[in-house]
Amino acid sequence: MKTKLTSIVLLSMLVFTSCSNNSDKSKTESTDTTAVAADTSKPAEFVPFDFAEINHTVKDYAAWRPVFDADSVVRKESGMETIVVGRGQDNTNKVYIAFMVNDVQKAKDFVASPRLKDVRDKAGVISKPEVGFYRALRFNAESKEKNWVIINHKVKDFDAWLKVYDGEGVATRAEEGMVDVLLARGIDDPNIVYIVFDITDMEKAKAALSSESKKNLMMSAGVEGAPKMDFYTTAE
Repeated sequence: MKTKLTSIVLLSMLVFTSCSNNSDKSKTESTDTTAVAADTSKPAEFVPFDFAEINHTVKDYAAWRPVFDADSVVRKESGMETIVVGRGQDNTNKVYIAFMVNDVQKAKDFVASPRLKDVRDKAGVISKPEVGFYRALRFNAESKEKNWVIINHKVKDFDAWLKVYDGEGVATRAEEGMVDVLLARGIDDPNIVYIVFDITDMEKAKAALSSESKKNLMMSAGVEGAPKMDFYTTAE
């Protein structure tokens, strides 16, 4: 991109020199070049991506982590790159891991493999892993809070739900101590909605999420059943 921009600037200088006796043409070339340069500085458009989440409980996080890290090469061979590791706020041995996935079926095969079960046993995993595959539709890479909440629920109609969610708005949620980070849909069931909020004020966020007004809003949006909410802290 930088090389391309430099070439455009050099080209505009040559045009100006060779056309010094034609000021109108020079102005036009300069304007056109400026417009092209401005376009190249625009941020890249967000591209939806697939990811997997796994959460489970371990005997001892400090013993589990080196085994998990040592298995990274095999995960990469299966097209899985770690996005984040989180620890439960109520139980720090509850572990959440999100992976970028470039081949969903390959990742599913990896997660279901007997080999991975052996690795988990060696690492001290003591609960049945919960696994989900999703497509991210919105992602805010700028927010870097350490504390976050994952909300997972099913809706009757995603488009109808999204209108209510967007109607509530980012600003309202920010006032409630939450920053929009990620919105995704289930790959196997697109009416499963997966949301991540970074938390700037834990007391406000928990109060808002448990309030009657929030419950009523969810009902009006077509949320089916009680949403699953898990609070995590990014692991060091």
